[in-house]
Amino acid sequence: MDFIKGRTAPGSDAAQRTALRADLQSCGYFPALVEDAVLLAVGAEDVVDFVVHHEPTFNRDEIRRHLTILVMTPTRLVVGHTDEQPPEGPGGVSSAATSTESINLAAINTVALTRVITEPERYQVGSPAYEAWLSVSWGAMRRIDLEPAGCADPNCEADHGLTGTMVPDDLIVRMSAAADGAERVTALIRFTTGLQQATGRGSVISRMGS
Repeated sequence: MDFIKGRTAPGSDAAQRTALRADLQSCGYFPALVEDAVLLAVGAEDVVDFVVHHEPTFNRDEIRRHLTILVMTPTRLVVGHTDEQPPEGPGGVSSAATSTESINLAAINTVALTRVITEPERYQVGSPAYEAWLSVSWGAMRRIDLEPAGCADPNCEADHGLTGTMVPDDLIVRMSAAADGAERVTALIRFTTGLQQATGRGSVISRMGS
């Protein structure tokens, strides 16, 4: 499968770090800051694979940008987020907030991959996806979906309170060919399947493709 910057599979740590730097520079979104933040968290571990998602949002006449970077090491998933902050008041200077979170692979509960395939009746193994979703849960956050409770009586008008479900909501990354490019959708799918296999083994993973 094709991959960003011509990478066909995760390789050596040096090659991965070089590709990571090139990918961040191609996004043009504070590449030095983002690279420094995520590699500080990675430390001396190898970079097994990574994926970068640059997501601009529009707020009236302003464009706000957000970048998510996911790096998989032999033992951890490192998640980085960077947001630019507009200047405050006349003469203010711009700033950026960057954060990283490190999750032990053994602590990840679920890794879900959703693919959207156009013309599924013509699908063949290796056909590209139009859209992909990565969902990762490690129990740090949960979302409660509430709705009015009811009973079996269709004529009942009593207030039965609320009922709901608690679902994990730690990390969701969505990419589409139209918004992000087909190569990034492919990258997200491969990163997700690699993470699924790594967490499924429940042990330190080896470098894929080395």
